[in-house]
Amino acid sequence: MQHLLYYQDSSIKQFTADVVRVGQDDTGHFVVLSNTAFYPTGGGQPHDTGTLNGIEVVNVEKVDDEIRHYTAEAVMLSGTVEGTLNWERRFDHMQQHAGQHILTAEFVELFGFETVSFHLGSGYVSIDLNVESVTEEQLRLAEQRANEVIREARPIETKFVTKDELSSYTLRKEVKAEGDIRLVIIPYFDYNGCGGTHPKSTSEVQVIKILETETMRSNVRVHFICGNRVINGFHARKDVLSAVAKKLSVPELEAASALEKFATVAARNEKELAKAKDALLEFEGTALAAEDIAARVFENRSIQELQKLARTIVTQNAGAIAVLVAKN
Repeated sequence: MQHLLYYQDSSIKQFTADVVRVGQDDTGHFVVLSNTAFYPTGGGQPHDTGTLNGIEVVNVEKVDDEIRHYTAEAVMLSGTVEGTLNWERRFDHMQQHAGQHILTAEFVELFGFETVSFHLGSGYVSIDLNVESVTEEQLRLAEQRANEVIREARPIETKFVTKDELSSYTLRKEVKAEGDIRLVIIPYFDYNGCGGTHPKSTSEVQVIKILETETMRSNVRVHFICGNRVINGFHARKDVLSAVAKKLSVPELEAASALEKFATVAARNEKELAKAKDALLEFEGTALAAEDIAARVFENRSIQELQKLARTIVTQNAGAIAVLVAKN
């Protein structure tokens, strides 16, 4: 694995390589190269995307001993090709993955909470902690300390070692891999077996923000985002907050209390409106109950309203037949 370009330098955006073969499998049409900077799906991290000689690469998977670059259609490539990564996607994955290492290490360092699984999605990242509950104070402390580590701009190093050499490192969890074993190291802080891509410094993660937690069987799942996702998320939430504050005609910092008052008034008005509708239905039903066959077509009335109206009619006139239609 050590010769792979994405392990030699995770910051490579463009590269050249020779086409080894093209083929097709159950996943689709693919190209195999002599070397690649495209990271294949694995270790909780999604695959890279990009282009080969301008042809879009939509998926990358490791199958047996080769890395397959999947294209949307069959392609005829040969000789030397130029690969270009979707760098925005790759760097996002690097930020999220490194952020996960930092946050996971803090939960261990502060509280002894081990991470048992990791997922890097398109919207957020999650880790499952091997505990049944986590307090808000523990979440706050872990997030605060993780961001301190980021601001300290600690180096993130990688190293390939053998199984026998693992005993020289204080690993966060047992490594079960054989052959080439890749360690991701933040010196004096975190030593972890990992095959993903990471930036060269914790500062490139920028910031970590925990979003929410949920209970998953006997574990706690922590959802969070890092780097540009935090910035983009802030802008999105700022736009929503500004729109709500504008609608309520209040400053943004007062939007929550104003919205709560608005919801209270709306709920009260809804109850009053329901009472008024019931009174109107009672009035209409009394008038229609005077007819033995009460047949009417109503515009934009709900079936529930017609059911109430029909019950009123037959209750007040047991011999009546109600035929009510909603034309919506």
